Parts: sequence; structure tokens; C-alpha cells
Amino acid sequence: MNYLAHALLAGDHPADRIGGVIGDFVKGPLDPLPAGLGPGLAAGVMLHRRIDSFADTHPAFLRSRGRVSAARRRVGGVMVDMFYDHFLARYWAQFSEQALGDFTADTYRMIAAHPEPLPPSFGPVFERMRAHDWLASYRDVAVVALALDRMAEFRLRRPNPLAGAGEELLAGYAGLEADFFEFLPDALAFAGSVVRQRGG
Repeated sequence: MNYLAHALLAGDHPADRIGGVIGDFVKGPLDPLPAGLGPGLAAGVMLHRRIDSFADTHPAFLRSRGRVSAARRRVGGVMVDMFYDHFLARYWAQFSEQALGDFTADTYRMIAAHPEPLPPSFGPVFERMRAHDWLASYRDVAVVALALDRMAEFRLRRPNPLAGAGEELLAGYAGLEADFFEFLPDALAFAGSVVRQRGG
């Protein structure tokens, strides 16, 4: 899952939502707690990790990865994460009563107001995310394509086939969209069950 899906699946609790957004920037085990990471935020990061594990075994998500061309199969998970954020932003009103713009603004405020330090590598990313409202902008296919091109150049360390991957969203749009609509309700139910089981 990418930023928008993780933010939605995390729910309304600030620590969970922040943990959902920053989860990929926290490396290594969470027990014992890494320096500077409080228990609330750690619980949010753990929720992020459990959602990722759920996605990696869900039939619809696996089907979407199978739709990726053989040349890009090894980065298929990254691509599908972005594609699902596109569908979520496009069909947002079907999954949340809060307007997308209000939700993204609330999410940025939560992150900016968090009293504990966040991973240093997240700081520059967050400034760009908030300035350009990445979370809402994913509804535009061209923005998703540009984000994948930028990830190919700046985020992934080794040479990769991610550049130009936006074309695969257009080529497989109907099938990917159907997979997304099968997956997201299950992911929402799973995330809610994790939060209930831990007692908050």
C-alpha cells in the first residue's frame, strides 16, 4: 500500500495515521523500541506492516501484480501500491464520508503537529508531500506516472525498470480497478480488526 491507502486504513487516531504514512521510513524491529520512537507511533508502524503483509497475500492484490508486464514484474508491488492509491483517490467518496481534500489536510496537520521526532529521512519527503498535496493528487493518472518516474530515478537505489510504468496503469485499467474494488473492503475490515484486537 502507498501513502493514501495507509492513511485511510490506519483510521482516525493520529499516531496510527502518522505511523501509516511513515511506516516505510522506520527500519528494523520495533521491540525494543528504536530510539526516538514512542509506543503510540510504534503501534501505528506495526499496523502499517501488518497491512502490507495482508496485501502481499490477498488474491486480488496478487492478481494485480500478475497484470504487470514481465519486464517490470520485480517492481510490481511498488506499481500496484501506486495504482491502488489512484483508484482510492478517484473513488474516495465510496470509502469515506470526509471529503478527500479535508482528509489530506487533516493528515498533514497531524504529522506537522506530532510532538515526537519523526524519521529524519521522512522530513524532506513530507515537505514535498504537503506542498504538492501528493495524497489527493494521485487521482490524476499523469501524476501517478510522474511519481513512478521520480521513484525510478531518486527513491530506488539500484537500476530498475520503473520509469514509464504509468503506461501499465492505462493498459490494464479495467482489471486493476476490479482488483482494487475486491481488495479494499477486505483491507478496511482487516485493519479495523487489528485495531480492535489491540484495544484501541
